[in-house]
Amino acid sequence: QVQLVESGGGLVQAGGSLRLSCSASGRTSSPFTMGWFRQAPGKEREFVARIYWSTGRTDYADAVKDRFTISRDTAKNTVYVQMNSLKPEDTAVYYCYSNPLAGTRTWGQGIQVTVSS
Repeated sequence: QVQLVESGGGLVQAGGSLRLSCSASGRTSSPFTMGWFRQAPGKEREFVARIYWSTGRTDYADAVKDRFTISRDTAKNTVYVQMNSLKPEDTAVYYCYSNPLAGTRTWGQGIQVTVSS
């Protein structure tokens, strides 16, 4: 079973940047994809970004395209999202996930990102 731990969240002003990290441990094997969802208070959890592990190909939600960049470190079993030009509407709990080739998705515990006006 994979365990995922996020780090790097916090409070920033609008226009600022944060970099979130998500490290995988346990009985890990190379995932199919890893990525990020987020959930703001009173809203549904929404997709943010994903990266295909074997190729590094990426996908982004329209709301974060051109501002967020997802990347991976295969040696460290870690996925990152660099978040630039942050907006108050980016305020949410951000959840890392890992999708295996077969089996169920694993979620991290979530990490708070707060962007002040």
